[in-house]
Amino acid sequence: MTRTYDSRKRILVTGGAGFLGSHLCDRLLAQGHEVLCVDNLFTGNKRNIYHLHSNPLFEFMRHDVTFPLYIEVDEIYNLACPASPVHYQHDPVQTTKTSVLGAINMLGLAKRLKCKVLQASTSEVYGDPLVHPQTETYWGNVNPLGPRSCYDEGKRCAETLFFDYHRQIGLEIKVARIFNTYGPRMHEADGRVVSNFVVQALGGDPITIFGDGQQTRSFCYVDDLVDGLIRLMETDQTVTGPINLGNPVEFTIRELAEAVLKLTDSKAQLVFSDLPADDPRQRRPDITLAQQELNWNPKIELNDGLPETISYFRKLLAEL
Repeated sequence: MTRTYDSRKRILVTGGAGFLGSHLCDRLLAQGHEVLCVDNLFTGNKRNIYHLHSNPLFEFMRHDVTFPLYIEVDEIYNLACPASPVHYQHDPVQTTKTSVLGAINMLGLAKRLKCKVLQASTSEVYGDPLVHPQTETYWGNVNPLGPRSCYDEGKRCAETLFFDYHRQIGLEIKVARIFNTYGPRMHEADGRVVSNFVVQALGGDPITIFGDGQQTRSFCYVDDLVDGLIRLMETDQTVTGPINLGNPVEFTIRELAEAVLKLTDSKAQLVFSDLPADDPRQRRPDITLAQQELNWNPKIELNDGLPETISYFRKLLAEL
């Protein structure tokens, strides 16, 4: 799509060198916008955006969102925060600061610029849910003192800040609650179940399943998720969210492991380990609101998205 100078937006993507952020940068550039990618590269990686540096509409800035940012943009996508337990538990204090101070700084920037700002929240705000599937009206079952709290409560506080800015000064906000997302550019050592299983299978290592493998997750391919984020940002000011974005098709962890083994043609064995503290037993989004407000439905099934993800990791591991 070719945009004129008048229709082109300058868009900030924090966390833009990460898994989700880099795909979002791709899509926004393909739409003809200018993109300012901001990342401190704690979990993001330059290889995710290397292919974009020759694009004159793309700019990268190394910056930590816990510090203010003095720039001029038309829209803000705030994706900055470690999103896997391995990474967000590495420095839990910094994780909370990234969610809370990052939200404060991006909201302050949006207030000054009078522009839309989207918060990438998470299904983790529901904790270990007592309601299934999870709707946006559910307040959650979160342990505020556990090892996952830095992320869960940090994201919950960020949502609070977004809605208080909206109520207090009328700031135009969008809040997306993102459920398990997978695809190319996932970090090979992020500890998330899809990347874990694929890397282990390709390496011929045993597939490690925590618990009995009967806990469930719903897996959304990254292209579908990015489409949902952009559709949410493009809604009018009456739509604030929170809106669940995820694939409502539910799989047990054991089913995922068996699918990965089949697609990689691996003979690796399944091994079972203790379930981590506060690990949710069930996770599936109710996406009725996204269907109604965004006309959004995920299109890519797990059997179609997994081969793309496996192909990415096969190439990556060969290069490492």
